[in-house]
Amino acid sequence: MPHSIAIDGPAGSGKTTVGHALAKCLGYVLFDSGVVYRAATLAALRAGVPIDDEQAVARVAEAMSLDVWPPTADDGRLYTVLLEGADVTWAIRGSDVDANVSPVSAYAGVRRALLEQQRRVALRGKVVVVGRDIGTVILPEADLKVYLDASAEERASRRHRELLARGVETSYEEVLCNVRERDRVDSGRAVAPLQAAHDAHRIDTTGISIDEVMKRIQALICCDGKNEAT
Repeated sequence: MPHSIAIDGPAGSGKTTVGHALAKCLGYVLFDSGVVYRAATLAALRAGVPIDDEQAVARVAEAMSLDVWPPTADDGRLYTVLLEGADVTWAIRGSDVDANVSPVSAYAGVRRALLEQQRRVALRGKVVVVGRDIGTVILPEADLKVYLDASAEERASRRHRELLARGVETSYEEVLCNVRERDRVDSGRAVAPLQAAHDAHRIDTTGISIDEVMKRIQALICCDGKNEAT
């Protein structure tokens, strides 16, 4: 049984949903590494720091107090995120954070400031870690690495439904534009770009159910993740 599982992929590929289902099935902790960048973005916005000021945003990231715990409320959350001791689990999912998290997560200073915090959680073991650079940077020693992907249109549709379900009014076209821009920024950044680890198992989730994705990952777990990455 793998002690740690890394699940990477672009926004909307299903990694958080799959990671949650997998962690629940295994009795492991789910750690969505993206929340640290969302929290840093929220902290910068609340402090009135210009998002295009990389050094100032990095200073905010260095100084902020952040923690991630299992869910503390029965409101659909997969975990609880605390920023300076306050619950920001849903605040970091706001449209203002959505619009600014890509440049923040691309800043080298921010990534350096948050790297050790992410590794601290990931190295506890019995954990499913999801993100964009888990298998390549945050937890390259993970016992099993999975890279999920899907078409931009499929991912935008999922994100659009999620936003509408939360009462956020937006258009599919706007969400698709944001998804494509996020892909461009994440894949093109100089520091820890979005990419599959060389030993990751690739799964395209376009048009297939979460149950099917789970079956494929569980098959890898049964093989101890030792079959060749595809």
